[in-house]
Amino acid sequence: MSNEFEAVYEDGVLKPLVPVPLVEHQRVKVIVQHVPSIARRNYGMIGWEGDPKVVEMLALGQAYNTADSFD
Repeated sequence: MSNEFEAVYEDGVLKPLVPVPLVEHQRVKVIVQHVPSIARRNYGMIGWEGDPKVVEMLALGQAYNTADSFD
């Protein structure tokens, strides 16, 4: 049996974002797969051909200095 769920790594521990159907002290096999941000997954939909990091920073509201990037 397998279950797939997302987790956050905090303070050296993987913390599931949803309740998981496990019994206390049950042994499991963990496969870690990075989940890209929603901006990175969808940036091609806007026709952007530049760096996906730029779209991600704009989508997440992070400061971006255009003077340094478009020389």
